[in-house]
Amino acid sequence: MRILSLNGWGGRLGEELVGYIGDAKPDVFCLQEATNTPGATSPWLVYRDGGGELLQRANLFDEVAEALSGHQAFFCPAARGPLYHGDRAILSEWGLATLVRRTLPVIGQAQDFIHGAFSPESFGEHPRSRNAHAVRLHDYATGQTTVIAHLHGLRDLDGKGDTPARDAQTKRLIELIGRIRHKGDGLVVCGDFNVLPESRMFAELRDIGLAELVTSHCFTDTRTSHYLKTPRFADYMLVSDNVDVRSFEVVAQPEVSDHRALLIEIG
Repeated sequence: MRILSLNGWGGRLGEELVGYIGDAKPDVFCLQEATNTPGATSPWLVYRDGGGELLQRANLFDEVAEALSGHQAFFCPAARGPLYHGDRAILSEWGLATLVRRTLPVIGQAQDFIHGAFSPESFGEHPRSRNAHAVRLHDYATGQTTVIAHLHGLRDLDGKGDTPARDAQTKRLIELIGRIRHKGDGLVVCGDFNVLPESRMFAELRDIGLAELVTSHCFTDTRTSHYLKTPRFADYMLVSDNVDVRSFEVVAQPEVSDHRALLIEIG
């Protein structure tokens, strides 16, 4: 089973992203920063925040679902707020997308907020609401059942250090996973955590039997050349010890976001 995790940057490099996932052929695609804008009349909209502007694909979720037409597609909005087409504001949903190849039955799932709550009329003040989505899959080829959970961790304007809000976020994530994970299930947790490698979050996740792969495989950067700041860590992949890891890669090329994709193959 090939599992791909990526923060899609709101589709800023949408054509490249869609082309890449078609070539990568993931069985499970975990996408953070997916957009869904039913009222859009243009494929491109503009996100405005704090005086800055960022181009967004209006309907990245639909584009990804079309590229992976053999997958079930789940969209999990964290908030709805304004994007702009010129001076016109259009309310757009923003959140997580999970796409699962149809040959892998989804036998359980859980979606919930790990920070804040759904915001229907604005993206809100920082740190904004964040959610997580977990699916429980059975692989007929191996006979294994695996829970795959992904998240987009909260963004704090003061940086990626530990905070009480991040501690609470970790506890909520672990509780969400516990709702659907059965004894003996493999577990994969991935996404844009928005924390540093020394975060308390990883100690908590080790306590439920998870090992972190990015730093343990000596990768030193999960960002691309489109991101000019430091530190260079944001994205992580963790697995339980009963997951048979065949390969793991932090994908340097092609660049399809300001984040690198994380690609794991498990048996």
